[in-house]
Amino acid sequence: MPGSTFGTLFRITTWGESHGKGIGVVIDGCPAGLPLKAQDIQEYLNRRKPGQSRYTTQRSEPDRVEILSGVFEDRTTGTPISLLVYNKDQHSKDYSEIASCYRPGHADYTFDAKYGFRDYRGGGRSSGRETIGRVAGGAVAARLLSALGISFCTYTRAIGPVQIQNFSREEIFNNKLYMPDSEAAEKASEYLESCMAAKNSAGGIIECVIHGTPAGLGEPVFDKLDASLAKAVMSIGAVKGVEIGDGFQVAASTGLTDNDGFHIRPDGIIEKTSNHAGGILGGISDGSDIILRAAIKPTPSIASEQQTVSRAGEEITLSIKGRHDPVIVPRAVVVVEAMAALTLADALLMGSVSKLENLYKIWK
Repeated sequence: MPGSTFGTLFRITTWGESHGKGIGVVIDGCPAGLPLKAQDIQEYLNRRKPGQSRYTTQRSEPDRVEILSGVFEDRTTGTPISLLVYNKDQHSKDYSEIASCYRPGHADYTFDAKYGFRDYRGGGRSSGRETIGRVAGGAVAARLLSALGISFCTYTRAIGPVQIQNFSREEIFNNKLYMPDSEAAEKASEYLESCMAAKNSAGGIIECVIHGTPAGLGEPVFDKLDASLAKAVMSIGAVKGVEIGDGFQVAASTGLTDNDGFHIRPDGIIEKTSNHAGGILGGISDGSDIILRAAIKPTPSIASEQQTVSRAGEEITLSIKGRHDPVIVPRAVVVVEAMAALTLADALLMGSVSKLENLYKIWK
């Protein structure tokens, strides 16, 4: 199966299935000397693990990471970093009823159409549990970026029709929905309760703000930074749309309202007067905050009856059993952040050779 590797210089390969023995990632291209402990990665994994609230699957997984290679005396060695998380609480029997049919909203049918075979236990490689490898790899990328002054603020912007109206960075980790607005979090919880009562699920919007990115990252043609970010975030199974900056709102804007002006700061630095572009111009970072949003679809595994077909070609109705998130958004917040971190780390390493003067700094 191709397509399990992401990145050029800072590169990850994820492996494992939802109900297999474990899930993991191999990271190649991380520079030597980066301080790194298992706890640095665990903090990221804790944000996506199940069982955090009644709005996430009750699958009981500690998701403890083990560093198998690439780190010595709490520093990276420059060699491939291999990370492993064991699966502990698989209930494969929960999926026996869907072994011979296709779940609406899942990759069951398309996977079967491509390979003629599928692991029906939780979706195998198509499961959201595959994102463990992404998050572990993204934690290392974020560690590298943090050492260079680049930071992330990622949160739930909306769940269903409920959108944040206020912003408090401290509030993001004060509620299980990762919303920076306590009132919105309360209303979103009420909305989720109504969805659950109706045997239904909800979607939402995740926003990621990246601060401290220098101007000059990205390429001007096919490997534009915004294109790379969009591909990275769209590769997350539940994501159905990505916006950078004003996103789809630009369709109703004019040049005067959408363009970002420039001015010179007192310290002589060029700075934009606004940020409708979301920190990227012509596919290259412009030094202002990068702002991206991801639209997350409702969880497809719901208890309500849905129409589908069996592998034998029979039309049937299906009610999905087992342990499933009524909303994916809160656990996907850190997945979006991880993919953005992986993209930026790769762009940073790629950009380091874009000027001869940079090579002089390294080798002279």
